[in-house]
Amino acid sequence: MQTNFTPQQLADPNTARSNEILRSCVHCGFCTATCPTYKVLGDELDSPRGRIYLIKDMLENNKVPDEKTVLHIDRCLSCLSCMTTCPSGVHYMHLIDHAREYINENYKRRWDDRALRWVLALILPYPTRFRLALVAARFARPFRKLVPDPRLRAMLDMAPAHLPAPSLNDRPQTLSATGPRRKRVALLIGCAQRALNTDINDATIRLLRRHGCDVVIPQGVGCCGALTHHMGKTDDSHAMAAANIRALMTEIDGEGLDALVINTSGCGTTVKDYGHMLRNDPLADDAARVSALAKDVSEVMADLGITDATHADPLRVAYHAACSLQHGQQVRTAPKDLLKAAGFQVVEPKDSHICCGSAGTYNLMQPEISAQLKTRKVAAIEATGPQVIAAGNIGCMMQIGSVTGIPIVHTVELLDWATGGPKPRGLKHQSAAPAVAPEIPRLRS
Repeated sequence: MQTNFTPQQLADPNTARSNEILRSCVHCGFCTATCPTYKVLGDELDSPRGRIYLIKDMLENNKVPDEKTVLHIDRCLSCLSCMTTCPSGVHYMHLIDHAREYINENYKRRWDDRALRWVLALILPYPTRFRLALVAARFARPFRKLVPDPRLRAMLDMAPAHLPAPSLNDRPQTLSATGPRRKRVALLIGCAQRALNTDINDATIRLLRRHGCDVVIPQGVGCCGALTHHMGKTDDSHAMAAANIRALMTEIDGEGLDALVINTSGCGTTVKDYGHMLRNDPLADDAARVSALAKDVSEVMADLGITDATHADPLRVAYHAACSLQHGQQVRTAPKDLLKAAGFQVVEPKDSHICCGSAGTYNLMQPEISAQLKTRKVAAIEATGPQVIAAGNIGCMMQIGSVTGIPIVHTVELLDWATGGPKPRGLKHQSAAPAVAPEIPRLRS
């Protein structure tokens, strides 16, 4: 794609990076075939190619973003399926991130949209605040029909019926390997996940320790910054990233780390991009070192190898590939291979490359599109006739689990069970009978 940025514009590192990305696009349109929003809406401007044209025009002409451009940029899930499909290697992730930052700085949203984004940024990255908000939402849910805004109704629907007690594993500490030490790793314990499902971190710690890892919960590590990053709130996201980098460097430069283990794939995609995000920051070198150590838990377990996987029932498992894992991190086979090695029968749904519609806060900010994607995904999963669904991201688990009767657990919970841990709580309290998928909702015209 030909671009016409001025030398003054290219002096900005973000614009220079976007220029590189735009120039690599050859307009082939392969991305439209795998874009979830294009599949749902059928609008060229709701495809990666269409958004690229809008972003180019906005950035190149220093435009104040108009309502049309913002609408189509906001509808992007950042699932990054287009990056997997693209034959030219267009790094759409960095381009859409820059566009969102530009919009955040140059476009005044409606008051209700600003308020919603402010609330989400204020609450979701902080486990205690989020927990309190979920409790409040649970009490308010009986009155959801009185709420006019579908986004607020989606927030009420997100509240689970029961919240787990805070885990003792959230405290800064080092948990020693139960046998000979093979690795010393840090675990990113996350933010929203700590309020929604404490079993995931607990299972991760047990699994890693059982396979020879000292597991460090570092002092000062919090939200990775992904939630605010995808809203274009760069100062907030970079501050969170910087706090994590400083905390982790204490361990890296101290006793050392073999890996930074992440069990929420959306966080993993962001942390692996810290080196780019903070490339012009004084912490640039440290950010690159942290990014290099970041690994999804399935990558670490693939390296360690599953041992004594004889304890679980040989269930039929539908593996849901989170977009941030298969597209953002390009981790595709490790989770499935591990589940098979643990004695499970693994099946994959049709169109497994298409997003479930969760996408961080997308299901809260674009509930109608998200609902269509969710229904399609659940129908595809249920068609495989599984006894349980496995996923590597808490957002996907909440999204899919909200409309199916099939138990859904984190991949690491099944691996933990197979190698001597407890049976996942989700398998004890949910029916394993597939549910009938609801009719796909239609968007209002």
